Amino acid sequence: MLKKFMKEFKEFAVKGNMIDMAVGLIMGTAFSGLITSLNNCLITPLLSLFTRGTQFDELKFVLLGAEFPYGQFISGLINFVIQAFVLFLIIKFFHSLRKKETPAPTTKTCPYCKSAIHLEATKCPHCTSDVE
Repeated sequence: MLKKFMKEFKEFAVKGNMIDMAVGLIMGTAFSGLITSLNNCLITPLLSLFTRGTQFDELKFVLLGAEFPYGQFISGLINFVIQAFVLFLIIKFFHSLRKKETPAPTTKTCPYCKSAIHLEATKCPHCTSDVE
């Protein structure tokens, strides 16, 4: 039973699934760090121009005398929106590539009865005419 399990795992790993997942995870982590840096170094300072110099990290609310910071949540939300938008653009791009691939035709039109027949047919099954 263990031998069968190890064989299935080896087939799974060799097919490239694990390598693809590992590369995706590494790229996702690097991309997340890049977006966080972009947010902290560019977007948050630009947004602070519109909020009269307010730093998001300093935002907090007070409830029953206790302070609850929520600026990091806003930064995290901005990171999420940017990453989701970029991921949407990437997926949209790859879907547009996929649409351009049209399959080769498998049928042709009979010149006599105008019916659709197989591309390799030499006789029309509808009117029994010889076709090229």
